[in-house]
Amino acid sequence: MRRGRPGHTGRVSTRPPTTTSRPVRDHRLAAAGAFAVQGLLFIALTLRLPQLKEQFDLDELELSGLMLMLVLLAGVGSVVAEGLARRRDSAAAVRTALVLLAVGTALVGVATAGEGTLAVLVLAVALYGLGVGANDAASNMQAVAVEHRVGRPVLPSFHAAWTAGGLLATLGVLALAGLTHPAAHVALTALPVALLAAPFLPRDHGAEAHDPTSLGVPWRTIALVGLGLVLFYSVDTAVTAWGPVYLSSDAVFTDPPTSPDLYALATLPYLVATLLARSVGDAATARLGAPTVVRAGALTAFVGLAVVVFAPAATWPVAVAGFFVVGLGVAVVAPLAFSAAARVAGAAGDEAARRRRVDATIARFNQFNYAGALLGSVLTGAIGTTTLRVGFALPMVLVLGLVPLARHFAGSPMATRSENSLAPRAGAP
Repeated sequence: MRRGRPGHTGRVSTRPPTTTSRPVRDHRLAAAGAFAVQGLLFIALTLRLPQLKEQFDLDELELSGLMLMLVLLAGVGSVVAEGLARRRDSAAAVRTALVLLAVGTALVGVATAGEGTLAVLVLAVALYGLGVGANDAASNMQAVAVEHRVGRPVLPSFHAAWTAGGLLATLGVLALAGLTHPAAHVALTALPVALLAAPFLPRDHGAEAHDPTSLGVPWRTIALVGLGLVLFYSVDTAVTAWGPVYLSSDAVFTDPPTSPDLYALATLPYLVATLLARSVGDAATARLGAPTVVRAGALTAFVGLAVVVFAPAATWPVAVAGFFVVGLGVAVVAPLAFSAAARVAGAAGDEAARRRRVDATIARFNQFNYAGALLGSVLTGAIGTTTLRVGFALPMVLVLGLVPLARHFAGSPMATRSENSLAPRAGAP
């Protein structure tokens, strides 16, 4: 029971006054929209990588360099989001990220018009990378804040929205294979622009801003969970960025699919499986606990990647089945990692100070995302220059590291309720 103010009795809400006019479900839908738009734009871009590779005559190493730039600038974007969240709030950071995503996506369309302009493509990927990083950090800040208000694990459902967006992009590529690059990217630009008006969760500015390093945040525990996030993204980015290239490679398969729309078959089953797993992730975590879910998922993903790596050269559909199994395995690792980091960082303190500390921690925790993306998008291509079978062997081995790390995911953000910390708020859906 919370203590009331002098002269009052009963429970007193610590909800910031700026959010009382809207139910939590509105903020939840807005944050889910940010996840969905990012998933859609990212998968739309990665599905075009084989065509971009051909149009600009890039080899695997050059394409890896482009992905390296994207990943590094995404890390910068995450830092930018932390600064914006500290000075204003994560809602402002999300909106800034959406603008960057819109401009970057539009420029990809400009770059691929006609014979193509490589310099414009590089600029487009740079701005897009900044937007990806800022949105990764800020949308997860929004998600953990909403989860705190709801009072139960909901992070997997936010990440399911990312997957749903990616799945929509995949189906769009299959259905609209004849749509040109410029037309497709101009159309996609409208999505992040439209989301700017969404009711993202604002924050009470009554508390003084703090650097989380000065507030006793247990970074060792968070770093161990972050290592699990690195391993997840090494797998996830390898599949989403290199899966289409893998499936289309004549160095891997003797008779690979040659139609660009069929390249999506590498990503489609992975995303379907990921969406299925994340849709039941909230309930599975509440029932079995995060460590059990993470361990089982790691072993499942290992089996799936082994199927991909050792798929017969004459039978590429076997690799497609492997990508599906990988998605089932690793789907909930990322949301459970962000959820655990938020729980550790926000274990105590008044609402405004807690939210500032969690926002800053999540932005820094998000950097583990890009360490994993470096392994998945850059090293997979770099060591797979001769054949991507060798490249995909890297995440196959790395994913087993989640088994010993799983215990650090113990509990959910709602596992321990403390005063002014984790009690569910009124109006939560």
